[in-house]
Amino acid sequence: MLKIGLTGSIGMGKSTAAKLFADAGIPVNDSDAVVHDLYAGEAAPLVNAAFPGTMKDGAVDRHELGRQLALHPDGFKRLEAIVHPLVRKREREFVKRQRATGADMVLLDIPLLFETGAEARVDIVVVVSTDPQIQRQRVLARPDMSEEKFNMILSRQTPDAEKRRRADYLIDTSHSVAVTRERVLEIVADLKTRIAKGDFRNA
Repeated sequence: MLKIGLTGSIGMGKSTAAKLFADAGIPVNDSDAVVHDLYAGEAAPLVNAAFPGTMKDGAVDRHELGRQLALHPDGFKRLEAIVHPLVRKREREFVKRQRATGADMVLLDIPLLFETGAEARVDIVVVVSTDPQIQRQRVLARPDMSEEKFNMILSRQTPDAEKRRRADYLIDTSHSVAVTRERVLEIVADLKTRIAKGDFRNA
């Protein structure tokens, strides 16, 4: 079973691309959704132990956690040490379930794919990108977003040019959703052809 790693910097349109892969019939494991789920359950007490005051009503208060991380950016390493192993466990369970159903490929939506070395866990890397000005407009239009927060997030992410260079496939979301859908369907068709030809014998 082929494992596709989907990644892209903040505001590049990765969530839209992931949904289009799902619409095309590819099972998707969304790391962000997994983190949300973990923050509402098993990760909450662990995060609260490392960042006191971040748990409210049994779940992680993301606003408070973000506030603490903005004040002490070195805390990102502690947070990742808690959350990443739990996310990887869920990912393995997802892959196992899909393999059991006979799926020929799955998509792993991993925002920090290159930053965490996750490219070693996938067979193909798809990078979502757009014009920097479009990216900036999208991100700054989000609630609770500021220039400072945007720049902090970017500083923790592999530069877009580097992601593009390391991609097996590139999706440019600068245009309409219809154009993006066309590109996703192209990639899916190409991968199906390559699977049929036996290009991924060890996948």
